[in-house]
Amino acid sequence: MNIRLLCLFFILSLGACSNIPIQESANKQPSPITADDSTSAAHFSQSLDALLAQVSQNQEIPLATLESSFSDTKTIPSIRKLVLPPSVTFKKNWLVYRKRFIEPIRLKAGKTFFEENQAYLSQVEQQTGVPAEIIAAIIGIETIYGRQTGNFRVKDVLATLAFSYPDTPNKVGREQLFKNELKELILMCWTEAGGKLPAQNSSQGINNSRLNSCLNQNSSYAGAIGLPQFMPSSIRSYAVDGDGDGHIDLRQSPRDAIASVANFMKQHGWQPGMPVYFPIQPASDDKAKALADGEPQLKYTVQELITKGILRPEQGDLQAGGVEPQSKALIVDLPYPDKNGNDQVQYVVGLNNFLTIVQYNRSYFYAQSVAEFAEALGYKNQSDVPQPKSIKDLKKSEPVSNKASPRKKGLKKKSK
Repeated sequence: MNIRLLCLFFILSLGACSNIPIQESANKQPSPITADDSTSAAHFSQSLDALLAQVSQNQEIPLATLESSFSDTKTIPSIRKLVLPPSVTFKKNWLVYRKRFIEPIRLKAGKTFFEENQAYLSQVEQQTGVPAEIIAAIIGIETIYGRQTGNFRVKDVLATLAFSYPDTPNKVGREQLFKNELKELILMCWTEAGGKLPAQNSSQGINNSRLNSCLNQNSSYAGAIGLPQFMPSSIRSYAVDGDGDGHIDLRQSPRDAIASVANFMKQHGWQPGMPVYFPIQPASDDKAKALADGEPQLKYTVQELITKGILRPEQGDLQAGGVEPQSKALIVDLPYPDKNGNDQVQYVVGLNNFLTIVQYNRSYFYAQSVAEFAEALGYKNQSDVPQPKSIKDLKKSEPVSNKASPRKKGLKKKSK
């Protein structure tokens, strides 16, 4: 939630990071600790200590408490490999991505989850305007409803990525992002353990067991937590106590997860009753290609796309299930190689709600998968606005005439 910035394309890598042989050669000697290893370990320890000192000073949390809770923090080498960008020869493949998430096992689990939580999903939809199917689809794609929430200790993940991020062009920016998330984790767990902020240099009322349990909980390789895979910052900003037990638990409470996803989407601009995307007109790929620049910005009006022949006229008509002609949109490109390795692209028109899903996970593949998963659960990807009354209905609703029967005159008199 946290706005998650890492694509879920690698989610299946969780728990399958290395293939170390069960038995090793008896003659193999342990690798000696090199000077570089020692330097890295010292840098990691010093950087973590500095961050804890900063949080302690800014929030008046006793430093000794933080140092005790983080005394066993370690780097996780496999995570450094998982966050590396794909090789230059890697080709994005929409068809493979879609098949990974919109598949029978996940869809079956989605229908079960939807049925088991239908009443609450409907309640949340009425309160927030976010369709129940969209909420269920996000949780399904994220973790198959809690089956794949990650198996890395969250404080280790965030510390590794904050102080030992691999050498990439965006290393500085990414490290800062994860430093911020590590700070958010500390504040989240402190309040969850019963603490106040600022803490006024007191640990009174703190449940140390609960504090450490929070810091040591499992997460994804990016530090995302629970059924909806919220980062700590998103938990603090958008998570909701859906089941009303006074405690937000995104790992065990489906209601908390449902309410939190809906709140995130609402706060990021979800437009109730509006569709997510439109398919383009047949044989209009070249026209769409000319407008597809990969930038997640609403640049064109629906009317402009109708005029260009990319959309149908009814897609600019609210009463026909479309949107208002002046609604803004973008061209979404979904590339894939064909069986001969040639580059191909599927295009759709993304609307405001498409970009709202992109705020949850910054990937066109992800947003389109959520929309199609929701459709498989029964979501109608069209506008849902009140239909105008027929002439017959309008006549029925007209005020009672004063030139009516004596009984109706009596009613008028009684109303004075």
